[in-house]
Amino acid sequence: MFQSLKHIQNAFALVRIYLILITVVAIGVSAYAIYASFQFAEAQRQKIYVLDQGESLLMALSRNVSENRKAEAKSHVKRFHEYFFTLSPEKDAIENHVSQALFLADNSASDVYMQLKEEGFYERIIASSIVCEIKIDSIVINDAVYPYRVKTYGMTSIVRRSNITYRNLETECSLLHATRTDQNPHGFLIENWKIIDNSDVSIVQR
Repeated sequence: MFQSLKHIQNAFALVRIYLILITVVAIGVSAYAIYASFQFAEAQRQKIYVLDQGESLLMALSRNVSENRKAEAKSHVKRFHEYFFTLSPEKDAIENHVSQALFLADNSASDVYMQLKEEGFYERIIASSIVCEIKIDSIVINDAVYPYRVKTYGMTSIVRRSNITYRNLETECSLLHATRTDQNPHGFLIENWKIIDNSDVSIVQR
C-alpha cells in the first residue's frame, strides 16, 4: 500500500513538472510573439513613402529622414518650376499646369501668375502657338535656417515657328514644411517666391 502511494506521489510530481514546463514554454512563446509584433509595428512606422515625380514609389528609413527631406525639398522646387514654366498653346493645358504649380506655393506664386495674365502673356502663347519649356541647372538649399532659403538656377526657352528665345532663369524663395497631400506629395510649401532674373540670353533662328 505504501509502495502504491509512493508511485502516485511520484506520478503527481511528474505531472506537476510537465505542467510547469508547458506553462513556461507557453509564456515564453507568447512573450516572443508580443515582442515580435511590436518590433514589426515599429519597423513599419519607420518607413516613409516618397513619390518620385509622381511616377515611382521609393521607400526610405526615418533615420535618414534629414537626407531624404533635402532631396524631397529639391524635387518639390523642381516640380513647381516645371509646372509653372512648361506651357503649351492650349488654354486648358496652361490652366492645368499652373494650378498644379499653385498647389505647391503660397500667394506669391499666384501673384506672379496674375501679373503675367494681366500682361497678356498666356494669350500670346495661345495666339502664336508658342511652346515654353524649362531646364533646371541647379537648386541650392540652405537648410541651416528655417524656413529654408532656396535659390533655383536654370534656363527657359520660348519656341516659336520662326525662332527659339533662350532666357536665363533665377528665382528665390523660402520653403516651409506642410501636410502631404495628393497634390503636394513632398509636404513642402514655397513661400515668398520671386523671379530674380528672366532676361534673354540668345535667339536662335529655326
